[in-house]
Amino acid sequence: MKNRARIMIGCCCFLLLIISWVVVISSDSPADKQKKLMDLAAGLMEDDIYILAVPLLEEAADYRTAATPLAEKELKRAYLKLIDNTGYIGRYTGLLEKQMNQKDAPPEVFEEAANYYMGVSKLPDALKALKAGIAKTGDPGLVAQYEDSRYAYETSRTHYDYVAAIFGPTVQVRADGKWGLARADGTPLIPCEYEKISTFCAGRAIAKKNGEIFAVDSNNNRVAKLHEEALDFGNYADNRIPFLIDGQWRRATGDFTLGESAFERIGTYSGGYAAAMADGKWGVVDIGTKWLIPAEYVGVAQDELGRCYAQGAVFVRQGGAAYLFSGGKLVEGAYEDARPFSDEGFAAVKRGGKWGFIDTAGTEKVGFEYDDALSFGQHLAAVRIGGLWGYISMSGQVVIEPIFIEAKSFSDGTAPVLTEQGWQFIKLLEYKKKVGL
Repeated sequence: MKNRARIMIGCCCFLLLIISWVVVISSDSPADKQKKLMDLAAGLMEDDIYILAVPLLEEAADYRTAATPLAEKELKRAYLKLIDNTGYIGRYTGLLEKQMNQKDAPPEVFEEAANYYMGVSKLPDALKALKAGIAKTGDPGLVAQYEDSRYAYETSRTHYDYVAAIFGPTVQVRADGKWGLARADGTPLIPCEYEKISTFCAGRAIAKKNGEIFAVDSNNNRVAKLHEEALDFGNYADNRIPFLIDGQWRRATGDFTLGESAFERIGTYSGGYAAAMADGKWGVVDIGTKWLIPAEYVGVAQDELGRCYAQGAVFVRQGGAAYLFSGGKLVEGAYEDARPFSDEGFAAVKRGGKWGFIDTAGTEKVGFEYDDALSFGQHLAAVRIGGLWGYISMSGQVVIEPIFIEAKSFSDGTAPVLTEQGWQFIKLLEYKKKVGL
């Protein structure tokens, strides 16, 4: 009985000791509990026992105290040590996302995320983190890192004999002497089987095969046929396409309804206007019969697709010089040559034998130092430096080195370039949106 009593007394004492320890622990403040967890984790990490340190640090990071950022920092360090283990990439990036979403997230968090994604060849994710950091903090270091990284690109494996300028989501391509359409990234869309094909607009392109002219949809199905005899046709845009009929150019809609007006020459519509020739002189006409710029000039600057009008501006040619009309008014200044504006950015103009860039007010924005140039498409312009083409940003900085035999404007992050393998496409890694029709 005495031994049993001693055992009972010992058990009670031990139970009281446990209860008192639990009471002491439970009476700790969150900061004290967090510190104890972090101290235990630190001891384990000193011995490289990260697998056991992680749950302690995860619990410590759940507390909201002044030391929480340090707990999260140590937790990320532990995650990175275990990154080759299943699930730890998600844990690490998930914690980064959590930190970046915090209202007072510092620039360093976005920089850490960007550096990690770059290190694992996920540049789009890195750029996304940098853009989020710039929007939240405006940190100049993040801006500089973004500018240094945003122009990385990949080159498609697709090759063509020739590629026209990109028009919306598609581009005209030629292979083995025949024309077809590709998506803006070079992926084949309509097979190269036509003698000629127009730009793609309003769900169709105009094509010629075996002497017949007809419209096809994106699946290469015929959807309309031209019954008038036409010797030639232009590009299709703004639901207008020109046809050469009986020696005059007449406009038609995509279902081949012909208008009455006729011109000696006419370009491609853009923004509701097209360059047109009447009585041997060029001007700019709307979709009806109204002239934005009277037909009294020797020429109107048009791009490869025949477009002349964008951002309310047009270049006309007279007396061996190019002049800018903006908002329907002549802007002071003359140029040796000019490329039309695109829907955004500056126009390329030539002066003193070199190409530079101006805005729609005629203000010089990038100096005259290039051997050839195209107007800006998106935020990049193709320029020739010596014998090769590359791209500059709107600040005039060369951001894609001149290594191409020829280059064309960007659209949706993609541009056609001529290499020794033929015409290919380069795509900025920042752009991952798929092109749709």
